[in-house]
Amino acid sequence: MFDTIVIPVDGSEYAGSAAARGFEIAAHHDSHVHLLCVADTGPLSGYQLPGESESAEKAITRRASDIVSEIERRAPNGLELTTETPIGSAKSEIVTYADAVDADLIVMGSRGRGGVERLMLGSVTEHVVRVSDIDVLVHGGGD
Repeated sequence: MFDTIVIPVDGSEYAGSAAARGFEIAAHHDSHVHLLCVADTGPLSGYQLPGESESAEKAITRRASDIVSEIERRAPNGLELTTETPIGSAKSEIVTYADAVDADLIVMGSRGRGGVERLMLGSVTEHVVRVSDIDVLVHGGGD
């Protein structure tokens, strides 16, 4: 039923919990999982952090790779898994990537690492739910 599942993560506990749920679904359906962490550099693109040897974009990209690696270690053995860390806007990159890999399901947390806790869905999740033609499972629990 779900041959290809995209699981976007951002380092938040909600994303980690959603990834665990996505891994369960993937194991049950023998799905290929695409674990995705968007390096959302936004207005920091090309900016050099004061006192740092690397650009803000490189630091954000490195952090995205670290997040994906940490979640990847939690995947059950034998799960077919691809990891990606595209650079861009999380809102658009998640939808674009899921379309490109012909995903059957997107599994994501109800909230992310946004600065202010929201009473409802996080803005990225809300956008993906509204815009994507792919089914989206929104997992609301933390760890």
